[in-house]
Amino acid sequence: MSIVISFRRRSWFRALYLLIGFFVLRWVFFSPESDTEITRHNVLERVTGGFDKVLDVQKYPWLQMRIGRDESPDMLSDFVDDSTKDFWNRFQLPFMDNPDTSHIDAQAVRSAIEDLLGLNGWVAAACPTLSRPFGQNKRDGAFEELSGPGHLYYIAIVVHSADHFLVDQMATIIQLARRLGTRNIFVSMLDYNSRDSTETLTDLAEAVMLLLSIPFRIRRVPPMTETEIAAYYPGEEAYARNLALEPLHELKAKRNIRFDKVIWLKGFTCPNDILENLKVSQENRAAMTCGMDWAESNGAFIFSDRWRTRDMVGDQFRASRSSAPSPPPREETAAERYAKHLPFQVFCCESGTHIVDPAQTYYRSIKYRYSKNFFNTTMEEDRGQAPDRRPEDECMDSTQAWFCRDIWVEAARAGMGVVDQPKKPPVLPVDEKNTPNNPPRRWIAPRDEAEPPQENEKEKPDNIREMPKGPLDMPPKPASGAKDADANVGSDYDAMPQNPNTPSLLESHEGPLNVPNSDFEPARVIINPRCVTTYAGVSHTKLAIDLFGSDDGGMEEYDRSNYLIEEWKAAPEYFICQEQQTTGGRKAPKNQRSSTFSIYERLAQ
Repeated sequence: MSIVISFRRRSWFRALYLLIGFFVLRWVFFSPESDTEITRHNVLERVTGGFDKVLDVQKYPWLQMRIGRDESPDMLSDFVDDSTKDFWNRFQLPFMDNPDTSHIDAQAVRSAIEDLLGLNGWVAAACPTLSRPFGQNKRDGAFEELSGPGHLYYIAIVVHSADHFLVDQMATIIQLARRLGTRNIFVSMLDYNSRDSTETLTDLAEAVMLLLSIPFRIRRVPPMTETEIAAYYPGEEAYARNLALEPLHELKAKRNIRFDKVIWLKGFTCPNDILENLKVSQENRAAMTCGMDWAESNGAFIFSDRWRTRDMVGDQFRASRSSAPSPPPREETAAERYAKHLPFQVFCCESGTHIVDPAQTYYRSIKYRYSKNFFNTTMEEDRGQAPDRRPEDECMDSTQAWFCRDIWVEAARAGMGVVDQPKKPPVLPVDEKNTPNNPPRRWIAPRDEAEPPQENEKEKPDNIREMPKGPLDMPPKPASGAKDADANVGSDYDAMPQNPNTPSLLESHEGPLNVPNSDFEPARVIINPRCVTTYAGVSHTKLAIDLFGSDDGGMEEYDRSNYLIEEWKAAPEYFICQEQQTTGGRKAPKNQRSSTFSIYERLAQ
């Protein structure tokens, strides 16, 4: 009897050991499936190398997820759920499981996919017929190399009550998926507290991408609640963009998946324009490649995003009409290349849809940020007059402008060979005149001795630079009390007119000895004027004719020289700072001033 009991006891222990061993092996070698988060490589994948570098949603269901769906229950929720399940179980499921009707179901799915791949929005339908220089629309095979093995593209969208864009943006995503491959793209869509039909459209976007096997993360987030940030537009902007990039960092950290380019989709841009911007970015090894956005006002198309765009002398672009003889960039080289529809270098941009190289930015820990020294009109202690700021004070401008300046600093650091190392400033040059009785002055670019001073410059001291000036080309303002004509277009013309009191003389100031920006490696930030972004109400066809004429220039063959920028300039020592000093959202008043930009000082911080 004792032998039988002992045998049974050993059998139970063996079964328990086997069960424990099974769970241990499963935990060690096989990652549990999760539909709510990106899973890490398991041990078996790491040992055998049996993990894919492609985004296969069939193998990894967690590549398609929805976070923060706004589904608050109500008194009819149970009734609707029961009815949906009853319809599925009684009508849909038997039809799909029946072998006699499976071929019909498969054909219906194939037809639906073909219809979706050909989906065009109200603007996208005109893309194949739009005028573009250099035969862009006729070179069907020009972008094939972009879809080669190992090329991964991250598409980021931040939506805030912009349902008038989303249909066309989905059409663009579908066309990009068709050209680049559904396993080569990842879509991150962030719905930031939308109050229109965006929520319904994101449901439809989810269904479309599920059916087409496009990897995605759709996330809805509530508005910021902190009083000191919530009413400050650059703070909201940085918050939303960093959230949209979270899957980018998670895929790198957990699956070692690195993306070639990040495509920020804004407004509406034709798929071929985005593909060409990818090509321009690739050819120039650019950190950021922007298009140009145009908004409509009183029948005219104007360059819209002047808040974030600066040329290579640090000046704002003009609010030029698309048909105006004066181009938006004021700097001579940029204006010349713009007139030829060629890419040109800029100090900063974010004109509509743009391409960012994560290897030079996001993967080097650059994030979107903003100045926290803003004037908060909602706080009792901040009531009163907003403070005046000196040229050396930090600029209270957009998060994208901060991002641009961080790109320049990171390019300089990479050129010094200190990437991923502690941040150290370059060697400070010796100043023999640096004595207590003779304090050092900020470095001033010397005047070219071979160039005689102009007549109106003879009386100016050597430490003053003249910013290039250009004629203002602003659209007429609506009459008092009239409906806001630009409420739904572009970047709202930066929510302010050009300030006639903007200082044009940039003076040096007392301070520590500095190293000129020309001593550092330049950043590669460029604009491709052929990549056009439009907004609600804009006639894309008429705009294309204004910008490029009625034909494509007759250039059928691809010419690499059309894309390349051969000479890269150093960052300017000064730039026009258009800043939002007070809280109050996107429409808060802005002012302009000259602000210094020293890469050396940024590296030393």
